[in-house]
Amino acid sequence: MTNSVVTIPSQELPRDMKTFFIIWGGQLISMLGSGLTQFALGVWIYDQTKQATPFAITVLLGSLPRIFLLPIAGSIADRFNRRIIMILADTLSALLTLGIFFLLLADNLQLWHIYLLAALGSVLSAFQEPAYTASISMIVPKEKLGSANGLSQMGQALTSVLTPVLAGALFVFIGFTGIMMIDFITFFFAVGALFLVRIPQPERESEHKDKNLWQDMAFGWSYLRERKGLFGLLLYYAMVNFLLNWSAVLLIPMVLSRYTADILGIIQTVMGVGMLAGSIVMSAWGGAKRRIPAAIGFIVLGVTGFVVAGLQPNPYIIGAGIFMLMFFVPLASGNSQVVFQTKVARDIQGRVFSVRSAISQSMMPLAFLTAGPLADYFFEPLLQDGGALANTFVGQILGTGAGRGIGLMFIISGLVGILVSAMVYANPRIRNLESELPDALPEPEKAPQS
Repeated sequence: MTNSVVTIPSQELPRDMKTFFIIWGGQLISMLGSGLTQFALGVWIYDQTKQATPFAITVLLGSLPRIFLLPIAGSIADRFNRRIIMILADTLSALLTLGIFFLLLADNLQLWHIYLLAALGSVLSAFQEPAYTASISMIVPKEKLGSANGLSQMGQALTSVLTPVLAGALFVFIGFTGIMMIDFITFFFAVGALFLVRIPQPERESEHKDKNLWQDMAFGWSYLRERKGLFGLLLYYAMVNFLLNWSAVLLIPMVLSRYTADILGIIQTVMGVGMLAGSIVMSAWGGAKRRIPAAIGFIVLGVTGFVVAGLQPNPYIIGAGIFMLMFFVPLASGNSQVVFQTKVARDIQGRVFSVRSAISQSMMPLAFLTAGPLADYFFEPLLQDGGALANTFVGQILGTGAGRGIGLMFIISGLVGILVSAMVYANPRIRNLESELPDALPEPEKAPQS
């Protein structure tokens, strides 16, 4: 087993984060615009259908194409100019938004249009993600990667905090069409930022130049399989993603089963604030010296929030648990991301990172498909008055009635997450991979002393 290390001229090594800040700022504005549209589309879907199933279909169509296409997109990100790929993806996303805008103006928007938008947007995201993630190590100094990953998480957190408030107000004053036009305009910030910067493209090693697309996809898989620590870490993240989505997708029905929509809005805002706070800490801190044990520990603390949120049907307790969960997510994700960015050579990061994302997210659709039926037909009946667990110690601790079965699912997710984390930490190949696997990024040259 050999490590592919790209030799990059010293003038190509990133010396500061200026380029990253420019790209990050443009992407942040675009993400805010997209968040407004997602809110407006949710309102439109519910107004048209009054059903939950269309939401689930939209989520599935927004994730499945991306997961399937990521390995192909990763190969393309390594073969072609990553900046151009991001520009094309953002431009085509803007055109999709413009198409929905014209359908609204013509009063001809149909539910299948939304499904198509979700699927096509998922395809474009599959190409944009590996191009962006593989570019970070090219534009950020090695010692600043933790801060950059914290800022990336912060962008998502700001979107989750600001868009519900902004979208709610804008929906009243300018309507759905106005929100769509704002989203379209924000794409120019993302694309404009990319036109302002230069992203160095690593030269492909000779051993990879003659490989075709399918060989590239197989390479990303075999690269991770040969490195048992990295591969084991990915399987762990796949399980964590399953647990996170299996419960988190049921947060809305758990809260609305007992409380009004304004309480749900407050809890969702608290969730975004938790992620924002964790992102700020990660960006300022930069991460731990031993990142893998730290990431596992933060995941344990995060999923403990699920246990807290599920204990009682009290909005303060639910909010505290969700805040705890979301605070530790950026800390775990940021530390883990740095490990992959430093252990995988720059010229193969597109292929490897795309396979990594596909594996770690592969269980998410299963979570979306099973959570609802299990809640409705198994867990909720268990804790209804007269249910099988109503008069047991479980019912005495959690209470009975609407939403308590979902609370039990939250607790199960948290406890399973803690157990799996303990098993992963006990595996020396995963726990010690930072010391066993050499860095693939070159060290910056020290300035000559006068």
